[in-house]
Amino acid sequence: MSVHTDIRGNVHNEAWWRDAVIYQIYPRSFFDANGDGEGDITGIIKKLGYLRHLGVDAIWLSPFYPSPMADGGYDVADYCDVDCRFGTLSQFDELVHKAHAADIKVIVDIVPNHTSNVHPWFKEALAQGPESAAASRYVFRRGRGRDGQLPPTNWLSNFGGSAWEPCGDGWYYLHLFAKEQPDLNWDSREVRDEFLRILKFWCDRGVDGFRIDVSHGLAKDLSTPLRDRVDPTVMGPQAADGSDPIWDRDAVHAIYREWRELFNRYNPPKYAIGESWSPFTPRIFQYARQDELGAVFDFSLSKAYWDREEYRTSIGRTHDFAVEAGTSPTWVLGNHDVPRAASRLGLPIGASINTWVTSNGTIPRIDPDMAHRRARAAALIMLGLPGTAFVYQGEELGLPEDFDLTPDEIQDPNWERSGHRFKGRDGCRVPLPWNAQDPAFGFNTTGRSWLPQPEWFARYAESSEEHTEGSTWQLYRDALELRHRWVARADGDVSFEWVNDALRGGLPLAWRLPSGMTVLANFSHEEASEVSGDYPALQVLLSSDPHLEQGSQVSVVPPNTAVWCCER
Repeated sequence: MSVHTDIRGNVHNEAWWRDAVIYQIYPRSFFDANGDGEGDITGIIKKLGYLRHLGVDAIWLSPFYPSPMADGGYDVADYCDVDCRFGTLSQFDELVHKAHAADIKVIVDIVPNHTSNVHPWFKEALAQGPESAAASRYVFRRGRGRDGQLPPTNWLSNFGGSAWEPCGDGWYYLHLFAKEQPDLNWDSREVRDEFLRILKFWCDRGVDGFRIDVSHGLAKDLSTPLRDRVDPTVMGPQAADGSDPIWDRDAVHAIYREWRELFNRYNPPKYAIGESWSPFTPRIFQYARQDELGAVFDFSLSKAYWDREEYRTSIGRTHDFAVEAGTSPTWVLGNHDVPRAASRLGLPIGASINTWVTSNGTIPRIDPDMAHRRARAAALIMLGLPGTAFVYQGEELGLPEDFDLTPDEIQDPNWERSGHRFKGRDGCRVPLPWNAQDPAFGFNTTGRSWLPQPEWFARYAESSEEHTEGSTWQLYRDALELRHRWVARADGDVSFEWVNDALRGGLPLAWRLPSGMTVLANFSHEEASEVSGDYPALQVLLSSDPHLEQGSQVSVVPPNTAVWCCER
């Protein structure tokens, strides 16, 4: 694996990300240092000691740029500044400096598919008209039918309704997300050059990498006449050959090759990972080629039900396609866009995730203790796999989804766009509980909170969990420490071998790492038997069930439990 020495004499691993644990911070909900009810950059700085103690290798910051917050900051008004609610550029520079001093890398979110509708470019386009040079940075088209009363195509927004917003005189502009997020035209050389400038701005400020929002959506077939989609309700590529008019088109790869040329001018090269929340296709791994972004998310585990065969298939597929692309597999249980794993994993097989967040408040009947056990086990499954692991803030606390938000408290645009059928993503974005006894559970000292925190958050407060033996926080902390020894490989090797791969009853899902560590995962309600007969004598390194003590011999794996073990 390539390393380099910087001007200070420090040795750096160029591919540090291949086995890193990256902690996602949603800045608005992480920690509020000034008491205004919204998290901020200074709050992150104050919690760097916490993150270092937890053992993460890097932090990924969701957007902190100036924004009207029509979509949680993913509607960017200025890509080269910090929103005043979060702080200043100088505070961001302080964060990068202090994070690096704590040996924590910093990754920032880039939103290249669309801007905010208050971005200077879009305001200029509206002022000069849809046929102006300013408008060519976006996608404006005349509507169909007499006087353009119909949208130009049948394309739909990911947030519901048409992806075309009328702007007068039969003209429309494209927005694949909220109407406040007009899509950029990536056929424009000016757009491409502007984002190279933006990326260089942040590279020069010392960030270590980028998470690319909607990485599969930039290039679109804008040739005349525009094409309808075969099934507009599919929010992802409908074809495996790049022929979908708006998603995962071949032309996007030329954009990322330009980006990689920029990233490689730095020493070490900047990390980049593409986000593509779409139906699974092997094409997504093309974004991870080393002359492009170099890495890509695969959200298979975020979508998987708690089922042995589904996890086996998802893990094997993710690993094999990543290796084939010459990259490291990525493992994700949750993020700011999906219900929290500590709730979602209680869903029965076949139930829609949307049933958790419908407007009528109906929640499937599950045992919360069972969902909690599964989330702990899933954490050891994810962290026991070689590759890059992402942890969303609060997962280390076992924090469940907040279903208590009322219609007048919801801020996610999904709520309005879906006609009040889908509550959206706010339930996983509620500010974190840090101390059960303090105002706003320690999120700040004033008790203010941009989203209300339910009373039951107290039992998940970090101050209690960090010092409680067997807590979920302790499980994550121990796992991250052991991961450096047993899972991460200095040579970048991400290999492992399945153990007793037959999917027969009574056996856990199991794999063995080159270090000699074996991971056992029991997805059933019964104890997984035959362990002693099918494996050598194994002793526990770490178990998601705190009753299975470290150093004890593994004879059975308890229900809904994962165990890290090694030979005696």
